[in-house]
Amino acid sequence: MNLKTKVLAIIPARGGSKGLLKKNVRLLAGRPLIAHTIQHALESGVCSTVLVSTEDQEIADIATEYGATVPFLRPLELATDMTPTEPVLQHALVTYEHQIDEQFDIVVFLQTTDVFRPTGIIRSCVNRLASNEALDSVFSAYKTHKNFWRQTPDGWCRLAPELSYGPRQTREPLYREDTGIACATRAQIIREGRRVGDSVEIIASDDPKTAIDIHDEFDLWIAEKILMEWKNFS
Repeated sequence: MNLKTKVLAIIPARGGSKGLLKKNVRLLAGRPLIAHTIQHALESGVCSTVLVSTEDQEIADIATEYGATVPFLRPLELATDMTPTEPVLQHALVTYEHQIDEQFDIVVFLQTTDVFRPTGIIRSCVNRLASNEALDSVFSAYKTHKNFWRQTPDGWCRLAPELSYGPRQTREPLYREDTGIACATRAQIIREGRRVGDSVEIIASDDPKTAIDIHDEFDLWIAEKILMEWKNFS
């Protein structure tokens, strides 16, 4: 990556979560949930700034304590249950660029609820995007050989009908998008209100822990168990 490439990591962290109350400040392995993702971004070594977008002052204070930048609080109209991620990223980027009178080249989107990031995934996404001008986005995905189905008005059909039953070793894999683990996108695409561009490369993982997305008490419990005990088995 060119040393002049400016990379902004944006971590959305809303205070009004319903499934797991105050989830971003709940302790996980002795630290607030949000602290894990801030640490991943800082330790990646490729993020010029790690910015937390929140409407909640408690989250802002904790994020600052753990090394993130919180230059403003998110407007309440962008912190509802139904607010999509895209306008939150757009607001954070455009507002911060206006505030510091500088522009970024790449935005890295990270979710606090995804704590099981493959080693080096943030750096890999940024470096692949920075080294290939033809790409708009590079993100993490989980590689699977399972069959996926969806319900249609006239019955059930497979999501990927071109796939057929057979030995796992001979079947074409599918990839589950995991942009919350790491997604590097050209800043201009974020300014346009999109999260992912048209020209995409994925970095595949087959680590089942990446499926853990912390949104309720069970998710938090199982994440705690893995973080505290898995080292005894690996």
